[in-house]
Amino acid sequence: MPDTKSLRIPLPDGAAVSALALVPRAAKAGFVLAHGAGAGMLHPFMASVAERLADCGVATLRYQFPYMEKGTRRPDPPRVAQATVRAAVAEAVRRLPDMPLFAGGKSFGGRMTSEAQADAALPCITGLVFLGFPLHPANRPSPARAQHLVNIRIPMLFLQGTRDALAQPDLLAQVMVELGNRATLKSFADADHSFHVPKRSGSTDALVVAEVCNTISAWVELAMGHGLPRETGSLA
Repeated sequence: MPDTKSLRIPLPDGAAVSALALVPRAAKAGFVLAHGAGAGMLHPFMASVAERLADCGVATLRYQFPYMEKGTRRPDPPRVAQATVRAAVAEAVRRLPDMPLFAGGKSFGGRMTSEAQADAALPCITGLVFLGFPLHPANRPSPARAQHLVNIRIPMLFLQGTRDALAQPDLLAQVMVELGNRATLKSFADADHSFHVPKRSGSTDALVVAEVCNTISAWVELAMGHGLPRETGSLA
């Protein structure tokens, strides 16, 4: 396992946030990986994903949102979060030149990445990866949070647990239909929003993380080889 390198990413307002880069030898692609609302880039799930992706030949750049950097619990407003996404992508472009890049993240981090992409395309990003897209708040099913996704023209991979309280399966299926061939959905039986599975499932959290990362790796290879469709007018 290569060493994880600590970085600082400058933000437009003059502040900076912490980041961690894990780049395996002969990496085939890079993934700009944002954390969820309740836990930062050091959370065991985030670390496990980064390490397993490194085993698959995918480099990662994990980073903190400003509120997490400050130790507060209230997530940043979308404007601040999306500016942080853009700064992290710019850092990845600088540090991983000529490498195919993907962006996304866990829950809140994935949604902020998609909203940034929908507003103005992130430079050099080939596709988006969502680990538990938060389609709606718990117990308040609605597809409203997905409305911006129709403005995204690059491939998207959705990794979702079937017990995810923030993504009712039938609503998520409707979103997939609306997005058409730009979206790929991989469901994980019995997994919740944190990709945790109960003992009765016959699986383990570690096996789920391994399958998550193997899925990302295979999908990334398809996207890099242009095996995934894009809408007319998207980047080639």
